[in-house]
Amino acid sequence: MEFEKNNIHLTDYSFQKLCDLEFGINRGVYNEIDKYFYHIGIINILERRKQILRFIQFYATAEKKRVRFGNGGLRQRLIEYMDKVAI
Repeated sequence: MEFEKNNIHLTDYSFQKLCDLEFGINRGVYNEIDKYFYHIGIINILERRKQILRFIQFYATAEKKRVRFGNGGLRQRLIEYMDKVAI
């Protein structure tokens, strides 16, 4: 994943801005995704960022790059993603 490799070490602010510009993931949604992966045990920030990008790209492919979760849909998508990829 070239995109992941080139961007994984950005500052926190720059990484979140990249997620917003590339995929339409605002700061609040980004923080919820980050928090979810942290709480399931992905403590290392680099590993968490890789999973964040993989999660976003998993749905971005299906939805033409911009990701929309809808009201209450983010948590369901995170659970669905974890069931499919089983980290």
